[in-house]
Amino acid sequence: MSIMKPTRNLLLALCPMLVLGFLYYSSGKLHLRVWGQKPHNDKEPTVTSEGKENAEPDVETIISVGRIVGSVYDKQGFLLKLDGKLPPELMYKYGNLSEGACKPGFAAAKMTAIYPKFIKPAPMFLDMNFKRLAKVNNYLPPFGFKTQENIIDVILSATKNYGLTPDLDSLACKRCIIVGNGGILANKSLGSRIDDYDVVVRLNEAPVSGFEKDVGFKTTMRITYPEGAIQKPERYEKDSLFVFSAFKPLDFRWLRQMVFKEKLRGTEGFWKSVAHQVPREPSEMRILNPYFIQEAAFHFIGLPHNNGIMGKGNIPTLGTVAITMALHNCDEVAVAGFGYDMNTPYAPLHYYETVKMSAIKESWTHNISKEKEFLRKLVKARVITDLTNGI
Repeated sequence: MSIMKPTRNLLLALCPMLVLGFLYYSSGKLHLRVWGQKPHNDKEPTVTSEGKENAEPDVETIISVGRIVGSVYDKQGFLLKLDGKLPPELMYKYGNLSEGACKPGFAAAKMTAIYPKFIKPAPMFLDMNFKRLAKVNNYLPPFGFKTQENIIDVILSATKNYGLTPDLDSLACKRCIIVGNGGILANKSLGSRIDDYDVVVRLNEAPVSGFEKDVGFKTTMRITYPEGAIQKPERYEKDSLFVFSAFKPLDFRWLRQMVFKEKLRGTEGFWKSVAHQVPREPSEMRILNPYFIQEAAFHFIGLPHNNGIMGKGNIPTLGTVAITMALHNCDEVAVAGFGYDMNTPYAPLHYYETVKMSAIKESWTHNISKEKEFLRKLVKARVITDLTNGI
């Protein structure tokens, strides 16, 4: 009897402790399940700047003490709070560089800081291994090259060159500028600043001759599609690359005829007249990777997917496609001549003609307002520099 009494007292003392311990453990497990719970959505996992996959989705909702603290990212995956400040790790990397020095990897690092899903490697142009590009081989033009593999093979076997120039490809750090066609370029005298960039990208048929003071002399490449290509051979700049961007299957047939200097035939299907010849050798022609159209449309801007088919309001402008290309392939990215101010209807629409801003009508293919929203994110976070302050 005397032995059982201490044992009973010990059990009586342990029971409350066991109960409290169980309750504490259970509440902890319940708390962990709420804190680390993956929100129910179909977002892809994010990728950190080190390239590691993160189990959390790109739009995070943190639940604490029974209330929602807030979303860190917008629905496209960009940080909601954007400013031009460098994160500490980038400040350490770039903060001590001398003024004006090219910053290797800067655009991609800044982009990844505000958009964790960004992965830099994406070839600028298609080469003979293009069929291995998984992101685009199952999409029809303009978002891929499905059904056009054979004709692309023929074209690439003739061009035989798939990079920029040897000098540019060997640069340890490339500074690129995309020159838009906006009237905002007029009378800004930015020509010399534009020419200072290593790579100067121009779009469609925007002229250089006669406008050098404002737009510069240098043209590294001119990105265009059949309806946008310069039609007068004498207006092509020497020593520039002709970079083709396809928006429909018919466009590849046109390019093949331009590469092989054939007589143009079968022009039905173009929405306006197209160039009958391109005064460039095949070695000076390139095919832009269609992934940049796809990424700009569906990931950056958030245009309707439409089952991967061209449709109303789901095609980005060529300017935004060019910027997307530069984010992947240039160390620093600048723009000039971008931005339409609809509050100034009598301002010039383009720097090279007298058509006014009021001539802009609602576009069937583009969503200008959503596109501008994306470009403003890049400018606000200082991923890109806007020389004309039009975005």
